[in-house]
Order: sequence, then structure tokens, then C-alpha cells
Amino acid sequence: MNKKLSIYCISSILLGITIYLFQYFNISLPKIINNYLNDFLIIPIVLYLSLHFLKRSRNNADFTLALPIILYVCFMYSILFEFIFPKYLARYTKDFVDVILYFASGFIFYKLQNKQN
Repeated sequence: MNKKLSIYCISSILLGITIYLFQYFNISLPKIINNYLNDFLIIPIVLYLSLHFLKRSRNNADFTLALPIILYVCFMYSILFEFIFPKYLARYTKDFVDVILYFASGFIFYKLQNKQN
């Protein structure tokens, strides 16, 4: 697996966990980090775990996620978390910046996935 992609995604996981722990323990974070960073981190985390699972299940170490699949995941997250969930769950708010962050992080994942070590 691409080393840069692995480092990026594992760092995203650790950073996301750290942010959730800070929020859980009511440790103050800057608004931009508190409100937007996890939205930027979630797509690479989901795609990385999916890619890792698919490589193992297909027994193909060279398998990569195609751009349409990555865009589909970004689109589904946008629809679910920015349009559907805010209607029914108070925890979620409609924010179009999040949509941009989902697609930006998906694009970064795509670029890192296709770069050679």
C-alpha cells in the first residue's frame, strides 16, 4: 500500500480520535477545528478502511478505488449528513462548507492513492 496514503489516513484517524476526546472531556478547541476538521477527516478514513478491506477480500494488493466510487462516497456523505440527518436529528446541522470538505478530502485521497511511493 502507498506509504504516503497510509501515513495520511492513520494520522487522520488519530487526529479525529483526539478531537472527539477533547470534545468528550469538554476541552475547548478553536471553532474551525471543532466544527470542520472531522468533516474533512472522515472521507479519507472511510475510504482507507474500505480500500484495505477490498484489497484483502479480493487478494489484490494493487487494487485502488476508482474516482467514481470516491465521488459516490463523498456524495452520499453530503446527502446523509447535510440534508437528511439534520431534518430528523438535532445533533446534525446543514452546512454547505462540510460538502466542500467531503469532496476536497476525497480528492486528496484519490491523488495520494494514485501516487507511487
